[in-house]
Amino acid sequence: MQAYIIQVILFQLLFLVVYEVLLKKETFFSYNRSYLLLTPILAFLIPFLKIELLGSAIPSETIGIMLPEVVLGNAISQIDPTSVEMNNSIISFNWWALIYLLGVFVSLFIFIKKYVCLSRMFKFQQILVEKEFKIIEIPNSTIACTFFKTIFLGASLSAEEKQSIISHELIHVRQRHSVDLLFFELLRIVFWFNPLVYIYQSHITGVHEFLADKEVVKHTEKKQYYQQLLNTAFNTQNISFINQFFNHSLIKKRIVMLQKSQSKTIAKFKYLIIIPLILLMLTYVSCGVKNVANNEPVTETTSEPVQAPAVSQNMQDWTGNPLENIPFAVVDQIPIFPGCETLDTNDLQKECMSEKIAQFVNLNFDTSLGKKLKMYGVNRVIVQFKINKEGDISNVRARAPHPDLEREAIRVINSLPKMVPGKQKGKAVAVMYSLPIVFQVEKVKEVDEKN
Repeated sequence: MQAYIIQVILFQLLFLVVYEVLLKKETFFSYNRSYLLLTPILAFLIPFLKIELLGSAIPSETIGIMLPEVVLGNAISQIDPTSVEMNNSIISFNWWALIYLLGVFVSLFIFIKKYVCLSRMFKFQQILVEKEFKIIEIPNSTIACTFFKTIFLGASLSAEEKQSIISHELIHVRQRHSVDLLFFELLRIVFWFNPLVYIYQSHITGVHEFLADKEVVKHTEKKQYYQQLLNTAFNTQNISFINQFFNHSLIKKRIVMLQKSQSKTIAKFKYLIIIPLILLMLTYVSCGVKNVANNEPVTETTSEPVQAPAVSQNMQDWTGNPLENIPFAVVDQIPIFPGCETLDTNDLQKECMSEKIAQFVNLNFDTSLGKKLKMYGVNRVIVQFKINKEGDISNVRARAPHPDLEREAIRVINSLPKMVPGKQKGKAVAVMYSLPIVFQVEKVKEVDEKN
């Protein structure tokens, strides 16, 4: 889930950078509106779209593969992997899900508060009701805003101002701009932690005003329209999901945009950049790193839980040249553990190797460390290592809830026997591995031996 959220935020950021650099200053407001509505949705969907053809276009050496979990000690039959995952989920929920739900609650409360403020305005008198829209007059106010088919007008506005404002607000009604704003309000509730959602909403609000202004000045003299924007008193309610005619931060931008010349038709080709941008994202996702075990290793102990390192990260930073490092799952010929040479298929050799490594770790890992360190409960250690082109173990790293456990895991893996190196296209290559090790430490109750 964390990887997914990071990808979504990254993709949204890229889309926004493109908008800021290439599209924001163009007068193709309808295109900009579509772009701002479509790209956040694409950012949510793209991480789920893994295209095999794109995945094979780039070498997959950066994929890390997790070997089957090794469970140590006599308590093998007592450790239920499902219960371990459930307990890990509970630990995670207590800290992360609770914070997330709190943020959702606060965001929802703010939304409801703004809606209550808006709903009060519906109680005032309707001065005009048409099939397409209705107008509600707000006493002693110069307010001017729209929510779906309702236009709110302050009674203190002059007749001339009301006429111009209604023409402007009707564009919001006809083009259903309120739907856009409510869409981003929903995103602000669900993804309250993502600052890019707020930037998106700010941009779409501006585009709405530019669209409405563009239509109004087709029938109104521009200078008169500027004067009205500058002279009218500003006291619009601060409600983010209504279209506000008098928005302080947008007035200058609206006037500047009205003065701009129409963008040349050739500038529309800028929007085609979204195609290679999406292909780049799809390629990243298809070739991207992933945890094959589809879990987040967390250690359940009485000490602080520790998050294991991503088992499928780019290995270049610790294994050297990535062109010489092949993942366990895609190498043509896997490394062969001593005793597995007689097996004639890669699958059987993989299975044999996994079993041999599990047996070796079981025999050599000092599980008594857990009791000495008082690491009661289920402990999980993640080890990453490489079998180089000579068949030797190298570049061993470990993550555990205690440094002594990390050192023990590194010692055991470094002591694995020399193997027949893996081969890719007939050439010896280094092969990368990740191995989860799990063991349980029971807390023994002290017995009072006094008579």
